[in-house]
Amino acid sequence: MNFTYCLPDEQGQKQEYGTTSNSVIIIGANGVGKSKLGAWIEQQSFENVHRIGAQRNLNFNENITLRSYSQAEDLVFYGSNESNQKIGKSVRWDWGASYTTKMMNDFENVLAALIALKNNENETFIAECKKAEDENKEKPQTSKTAIDKLQFIWNEVFPQRKLRIDDSKFYAVLEKDSYEHVYSATQMSDGERSVLYLAAQVLCVPANKTLIMDEPEIHLHRSIMNRLWSTLEQHRPDCLFIYITHDTGFAAMHSDADKIWIREFDGLNWKLEKIENDDLPEDLLLHIIGNRNNVLFVEGEKNSYDTQLYTELYPQYQVIACGSCTQVITRTKAFKNNPVLHHCKVFGIIDRDFRSDYEIEKYKTNNIFTINVAEVENLFLVEELLRLLAIHIGRNPDEVFVEVKNYIIQRFTNQLNGQVCQAVVAEIKYMLMSAEISKKNETESKKSLDTLLESIDYEQIRANQELKFQTVLSGNDYTQVIKVFNEKNIAKTIGHFFGLNDNAFCPTLIALLRGEKHGDIINALAGYLPTEIPR
Repeated sequence: MNFTYCLPDEQGQKQEYGTTSNSVIIIGANGVGKSKLGAWIEQQSFENVHRIGAQRNLNFNENITLRSYSQAEDLVFYGSNESNQKIGKSVRWDWGASYTTKMMNDFENVLAALIALKNNENETFIAECKKAEDENKEKPQTSKTAIDKLQFIWNEVFPQRKLRIDDSKFYAVLEKDSYEHVYSATQMSDGERSVLYLAAQVLCVPANKTLIMDEPEIHLHRSIMNRLWSTLEQHRPDCLFIYITHDTGFAAMHSDADKIWIREFDGLNWKLEKIENDDLPEDLLLHIIGNRNNVLFVEGEKNSYDTQLYTELYPQYQVIACGSCTQVITRTKAFKNNPVLHHCKVFGIIDRDFRSDYEIEKYKTNNIFTINVAEVENLFLVEELLRLLAIHIGRNPDEVFVEVKNYIIQRFTNQLNGQVCQAVVAEIKYMLMSAEISKKNETESKKSLDTLLESIDYEQIRANQELKFQTVLSGNDYTQVIKVFNEKNIAKTIGHFFGLNDNAFCPTLIALLRGEKHGDIINALAGYLPTEIPR
């Protein structure tokens, strides 16, 4: 589906853009006119744009005043049922006085609109069934109502509790040990009410609208924010979502979205830049990171399994994929020592690979830490996770683990010589990189390098590495094997042990991590993560 949206040029003139994705990200630091830009976009087409402001009152009465859908829709979309007050959404935005500062106080109207929409859908369905009966035809299948969709979205975001609607009242239901704890939606947490409000807003908006969401992250934990908006976008493919945010992590997760960076705002006009690739400019990161507390640089690419994994494991951090371990090391050091970021905690996580304990300890001085397995892909192989998945799928966890363990150790055995060779190369490479020659003259540099080369005893290094790997193999300790065994994509070869396609193994675990097994998987992996990085 094709969508169009408009933005101002540097003179404030309207420019139209097209996209095939149903999401656009407008990103910028605090104080660059993000909310004002959202209001400007809405003002270009009041009838086609619905903007949800950043100031949102999440309180509402348990007993909702029911209305017809047209009445409730007008109150949500325009702020009034009066025809003369719909123009320019006068009431909704206090006749233009509060375009960016008004506290949205429409929660009850939004829920009333959703209930009315459900009633209309049910009436339509009943009418179709009666018509089919009269014409002696097959009755239509039951379709999903707006309330059904709301409950599905809720379950995607909060799989541990259910959303119940009784007599036009909304309740949350927490089931534990065959006991139901039911509480009114008015007593929900801010995060729960925010999900209810936003989901209901999106579902009750008329078809083919542009939805502007100012600060989509408010009241939402990072671990549920992406799930919520991804699910809402799937349920409203007819709508274009324009998000206004300073959250680079949220922007990065929308890999297909147009990304617009607000470079400057002089109070009247904006300087905007469309980011043509997935790599956010470094000066943009500096602008935004300065407003955040925690940053985590990791290996891998955006949206790769390892980046998705770290994003879920460290939801309170802005996880930034750097590609190689060299980039993680370089960026962490640079950002850690940047005076602009003096109040920002910056960490880096790299694979253990073939690093020595000495090398690992050296990196810690720069807030760079390693995981307790050879590489991030091996986190998918830890025993606790294998057993958890086996139980979830309905297989015997002991049998599955033994099969996977034997398979991994056999591959390790077959590649032992190659693993030793790679470890030798890695150790020598680190020794060469550690040579202090860059700040010396040519004579001193040559002397330092010659001394270093003379100190490298290949035979001894080889013997030490062989002993290390042979000891691990002889011990038959699975945890120690995956701590030293480096084989890219090995996690993509074990799905068949669980009755899955091999390529489906990692996506299945990621899906469970984002859903019903989130807490269990976090606990399973906790012991393999660096303790120095607060979680």
